[in-house]
Amino acid sequence: MFTWNLSAGTSKAEQYAELAAIAEGLLAGEPDRIACAANFSALLFHALPGLNWCGFYFHDGRELVVGPFQGRPACVRIPIGKGVCGTAAATRQTQRVDDVHAFPGHIACDAASRSEIVVPLIDAAGNLVGVLDLDSPEPARFDADDQIGLERLARVFIAAIDAGRRAA
Repeated sequence: MFTWNLSAGTSKAEQYAELAAIAEGLLAGEPDRIACAANFSALLFHALPGLNWCGFYFHDGRELVVGPFQGRPACVRIPIGKGVCGTAAATRQTQRVDDVHAFPGHIACDAASRSEIVVPLIDAAGNLVGVLDLDSPEPARFDADDQIGLERLARVFIAAIDAGRRAA
C-alpha cells in the first residue's frame, strides 16, 4: 500500500505521480463507474494525510448526487452553482478553498471541515460527470502542488471510466 512520506526526500509531485500509477492499476479494466469510484476514494483517503472526507458527487443531469466516499455521512444532493462542489461543477474549474467558512454559500456537511478542494470531472466528450471532493479539518490543507496532483488523479479516473464505457 502507498504511504505518503515527504520526509523520505521525494516531492509532492513525485508522490502524486506514484499515486496516479497505483490508481491506474487499481482501475484498469473495470467498467463499473461506482466500483472505480469506491476504490479510488478509498485509495486517496488512506494515502493522503489530513483528510476527513474524500469522495465523489455525480451529475445526474440536474444536480450533484453523492457517490462513493470515505468519511462521515455527507450531504446527498448539491445544486449546480451552490457551495464549493456546485461551484466547481458550474465553472468546470477546480476550487481550492483555504477556509470554507469564508466561502460564500458554503454547504457545511461536516462542521469539522476547514479547507476543501473540488476537482470537476469532465469526460472525453466534454460532459460533466461530477466532482472529486476532498475535505480537511486543517485550514489551508491544500496547496498548488495538491491541486496539480489531484487534477492528474481526476484525469486517471476519467480515463478509466471512459475506457470502461468503451469496453462495455
